[in-house]
Amino acid sequence: MSASPFDISRRNVVLGGLGAAGMTAVAPRFVWAQGRRETLLVVQELGPNSLDMQGVGSNQTVNGLSWNCYDRLLTYASKTLPDGTISYDREKLAPELAESWEVAADGMSCTFRLRKDAKFHDGTPVTAKDVKWSFDRAVKVGGFPTFQMSAGSLEKPEQFVVVDDHTFRIDYVRKDKMLLFNVAVVVPFIINSELAKKNATAEDPWALAWLKTNEAGGGAYRIESWKPGSETVLARFDDWKSGPLPKVKRVIARDVPSAGTRRAMLERGDADISSGFAPRDFEQIIKEGKVKVSGVPIPNALWYVALNSAKPPFDNVKLRQAVAWAMPYEQIQSSAFFGRAVPMYGGATEVSKPVWPQPFPYVTDLDKARALMKEAGFESGLETTLSLDTGTATVGEPTAILIQESLAKIGIKAAIEKIPGANWRTTLNKKELPLALNRFSGWLDYPEYYFYWNFHGNNSIFNISSYQNKAMDTLIDKARFTADTAEYDRCVKDFIALCMRDVPVVPLNQPIHDVAMQKTISGYEFWFHREPDYRQFAKG
Repeated sequence: MSASPFDISRRNVVLGGLGAAGMTAVAPRFVWAQGRRETLLVVQELGPNSLDMQGVGSNQTVNGLSWNCYDRLLTYASKTLPDGTISYDREKLAPELAESWEVAADGMSCTFRLRKDAKFHDGTPVTAKDVKWSFDRAVKVGGFPTFQMSAGSLEKPEQFVVVDDHTFRIDYVRKDKMLLFNVAVVVPFIINSELAKKNATAEDPWALAWLKTNEAGGGAYRIESWKPGSETVLARFDDWKSGPLPKVKRVIARDVPSAGTRRAMLERGDADISSGFAPRDFEQIIKEGKVKVSGVPIPNALWYVALNSAKPPFDNVKLRQAVAWAMPYEQIQSSAFFGRAVPMYGGATEVSKPVWPQPFPYVTDLDKARALMKEAGFESGLETTLSLDTGTATVGEPTAILIQESLAKIGIKAAIEKIPGANWRTTLNKKELPLALNRFSGWLDYPEYYFYWNFHGNNSIFNISSYQNKAMDTLIDKARFTADTAEYDRCVKDFIALCMRDVPVVPLNQPIHDVAMQKTISGYEFWFHREPDYRQFAKG
């Protein structure tokens, strides 16, 4: 799935420890014009392939465009992590386009008061009609956006009511603690509806074709130019009213596929910020100290191996458990991730806390794995494939090779299948891969949210294990909607324990999102969508 709340890791063309020294000769030098202090130069591996993150096939960086160029009704407040990093606060909402909001006494609706001075980039006033059209679009356009809205019980246009020009109401179909937090994620962004409708057709009522190449927002930045595969330039919208006016007036985001080149540019001072380097590179960058690195464990995220539980041979739970005991966890952590991840193995056998992610009890124990192979009826071994996204090759290939070698020791011959990044999500959605190395992260930091996407019987596109268990569904649904804290804690612990026993996935680690930037840059804030929020940046 593309442009999702979930992880599709970016491709690093230059692998391993290819350092800056070897790349300096080919790294382009950019001449900085007057106003450098008010211009942010971003170098990124892969730029946006669309301007509409609700569109089919849009990639990860489109999330960043949506975040900076469009408003949402609400956003998240900020908090400071123990190491001083600024992060969004998953538990506190803050105003954006809506200057205030109020939940009804019966808890079955919420009314939003819109800023009366808010305008779109073309000068058109923002009204509640634009908000309704935008929410209607999100629940009707289909695919990921519609499923994401449903995760917060935002399901049908009838829920969205225009009270007057500057008052908008959401009527609830049920009480759902994730509803308002879902209003603040990337998907329900507010579109200039009259402009979009002028460019819609009977066959394309939501103007998907036009919005793919045109922006119709009212956010802090507007798109000044977009050259797919080359460069995206954002200019500050000086009439933005939904927050403090950003200090950075222009953002130039250049596509530089080579990680070594991007690193050289950063260390030479020719760029301000970049990410997507290999863990080994980040380890070196931190040690050398030429630029600073912000690293945050991604909430509700895992690197894992998914086992197709709907088809032989991995419909056998004993076999799945055997694979879990055969994983070379420590080697993967040290040799593929260089410690830039949080281990998710060697945990307690009993689930005592309702938190996710948490380490599974498995460690590398080949004797246990072989015994389970025998119990499963595969004492003589089997042949299968282990698939990975070539876009994750920097960590994916060494991880896959280590897994292949370890599984061979218990009689599982796993041929490594490399799938191009452009085809990865489409291939996963078919749910035919026996074993798949994947990374997933959920925008809303709730255990039941992660499990709803990955392990619920509604079989979302992210349930690539095709895992079906009615007991699991019942526990997830109870956790989503109960108001009883004790019942919630019990359900979360129970569905995590069930996942540990049934092993639809084998967790490897919780990824860390690393971003490198000049020491003069301030205001970087970690967000669940992992894209930079340029509204917060300042240059010293």
